[in-house]
Amino acid sequence: MFPSKALLFILLVALSSVDASPLRREDGRVTLSFAARVNARGAVNVAAADRARAQAMKQAGSKGKRTGKSSFSITNSVVSYTAQVGVGSPATEYTLIIDTGSSNTWVGADTPYNPTSTSVDTGNTVDVSYGSGSFSGEEYTDKVTLSSGLVIATQSIGVASQATGFDGVDGILGVGPTDLTEGTVSSVDEVPTVIDNLYSQGHIGTSALGIYFVPASAPNSAGELTFGGHDSSKITSPVTYVPRTTTSPASNYWGIDQSIAYGHSTILSETAGIVDTGTTLVLIASDAFSQYQTATGATMDETTGLLTISSDQYAKLQSLTFKIGGKAYVLTPNAQIWPRSLNSDVGGSSDSIYLIVSDLGSDSGSGLDFINGYAFLQRYYSVFDTTNSQIGFATTSDTDAVCN
Repeated sequence: MFPSKALLFILLVALSSVDASPLRREDGRVTLSFAARVNARGAVNVAAADRARAQAMKQAGSKGKRTGKSSFSITNSVVSYTAQVGVGSPATEYTLIIDTGSSNTWVGADTPYNPTSTSVDTGNTVDVSYGSGSFSGEEYTDKVTLSSGLVIATQSIGVASQATGFDGVDGILGVGPTDLTEGTVSSVDEVPTVIDNLYSQGHIGTSALGIYFVPASAPNSAGELTFGGHDSSKITSPVTYVPRTTTSPASNYWGIDQSIAYGHSTILSETAGIVDTGTTLVLIASDAFSQYQTATGATMDETTGLLTISSDQYAKLQSLTFKIGGKAYVLTPNAQIWPRSLNSDVGGSSDSIYLIVSDLGSDSGSGLDFINGYAFLQRYYSVFDTTNSQIGFATTSDTDAVCN
């Protein structure tokens, strides 16, 4: 987490407490609802925060498997998603960041870990660096309670003896690919993730996670996590899956291959990138970003780091089309703009129009040429399927909504 005291957390998404979390079971799936709120703490350059995360992920991924010493920031200064998770018996409740870009689950950054009758010290150490934050300590196994009706009997848990960069939270609930844990815990190759154990202990029928977000500016914005698949009531099309990319470094994360077109012109030929809940914007390679800026006529706002356009330019804005596995996923003009109700929260002008497409910070051809972040995921339902090594997308009632 970026350490500046003036950082802004927008859309701080918190699951309800362990005792009160809405829980729904159906056909080997478990669904938990969460709510969204705005928690503004000051202005920050949104694009710079995302870009720092992206470059650190690229650097770490280019070295192959995670070593425990070189990784990336698990959250940025704009968007954070947290779950109230109980550990032990009786359980101590911790506020953990939900992250698809990392896979270790750990506690102790703020609230101390309290060993109970279910706590087992494995004798192994854990050490993970997240770019601008890090933690190290002992690795335990313990009982983990995600909701009153969803309990993992034995889960590998890092217990921090030191942690930096995690003000206001207790640690991480890692839901990325399992191999991201490689090299982070002594004496073992990998440690099972929360998703792995929900599957192996019979709570879910497949090792997959479905994520649904409502656009931030929508009234009573909310969303949900579905462990074990997807929630058919939240989608308006079948889920279409594509395999994880084999191109490094994107292949180390939830990576896919896609191309991007603005209007009728391709601005990014098919290449590899990642899907990431911890990134706020849609980041694209610098050469593609330059084409997008020229085509839209946008200018750079130095305060927010976002492109800005006039009302006349917005009226002429064309669709941005992501072609993934032969299927087109379109961001309408309205889906390409930052929620206007939140302009002042990022230090922008209340009457300005900002775009959610930003510069990745490097040209295409690097093996990680885009990140489909929250701005994309709030328009399309996503499924991260470990069992079949694939990622799926579906439309929702918000895909074409005019809400920004």
